[in-house]
Amino acid sequence: MPDPHAPDHSALLRRSIEVITGNQHSSGAYPACPEYEVYRYSWLRDGSFVAEAASRAGAAGSADAFHRWSAKVLTDRSARIEKLVAAVRRGEQPAEGDRLPTRYTLEGEDTGEVGWWDFQLDGYGTWLWALTEHLARHQGDHAPYREAVRLTIGYLAASWATPCYDWWEEYADQVHGATLGAIRGGLHAVRASGMAAAVGLDDVCADTVGAIDAMIEERGLFDGHLAKWLGSKQVDGSLLACLTPFGNVPLDGPVARATVHAVELDIAQPGGGVYRYLGDTFYGGGQWPVLAGFLGWHYARTGRRDDALRELDWIAAQATAEHLLPEQAPGVRLQAPRRLPEWEERWGPNATPLLWSHAMYLILADELGVTP
Repeated sequence: MPDPHAPDHSALLRRSIEVITGNQHSSGAYPACPEYEVYRYSWLRDGSFVAEAASRAGAAGSADAFHRWSAKVLTDRSARIEKLVAAVRRGEQPAEGDRLPTRYTLEGEDTGEVGWWDFQLDGYGTWLWALTEHLARHQGDHAPYREAVRLTIGYLAASWATPCYDWWEEYADQVHGATLGAIRGGLHAVRASGMAAAVGLDDVCADTVGAIDAMIEERGLFDGHLAKWLGSKQVDGSLLACLTPFGNVPLDGPVARATVHAVELDIAQPGGGVYRYLGDTFYGGGQWPVLAGFLGWHYARTGRRDDALRELDWIAAQATAEHLLPEQAPGVRLQAPRRLPEWEERWGPNATPLLWSHAMYLILADELGVTP
């Protein structure tokens, strides 16, 4: 007899792809959350994982459109990127405002907002990774993307060691483990695909990957696990992406095992769900479906199927009656419940639907072979 409390995966899988494709802008951009004022922009990080989900879930055309949009965003800024790379080669340190932003309008323009936490590097590395995954899966042509890939490699090679905001748009004075992981993952992916060689930058990618590995080994570990930022002792949920999907370290190696153990000990919950980090106060510091997706993805890749299914079920349990997934699990096990009202007063209720949450659910379901 069916369990009446079991998550309705069939309905949520169908709804998730509808949320992604139905909210995609005609330009190809994905808004982070169409119903949340400050998230009505497109982040390369969020969008790249959304495109990966679409690519896997039978909506290859949607992923194509996002990658074309991303490539145009970059080529439209070719003079800006070339100027920055040249300045770094002369030994200069460009101002933050001269660097690329982390999010764009859905039409591909700079937002023009002042005071936003806008200098982040991880999205550019994530885009390289997602592009190569999509093209390999669907036997796509590399040629239309080569100029954008060339510009992105140059930008990351010139910027990778610069302190910037992390995934959570915090701590701009640090070099973050997850940022380095995304950059390394993207550069490694374009090398493996042959695109780096095709644009004459294979050696640049190899040198940058080697430098990142050396920096992580020297300053990016604590007690054997990846650290939130260089010199930190703390773990962060975003570090899971360094393991799966970016593969910065062997999945069965000591660093990966120590990192997962630290996550499980500090920020993962026994019944499913993962906090961003200990001490988080954003919207009360709740658990994120996105991070449950990354942990489940890693479990699935390392033979822990039951644990991966637990995370999939937990994500599904956070959906609204309309099968919409939020940014954070609503009002349960908050680290700082007294801080929730100030965020709701500032920006409104928890962002729902978050396209990235739906994307991670689709990706994990695909890894586990769960279909509608």
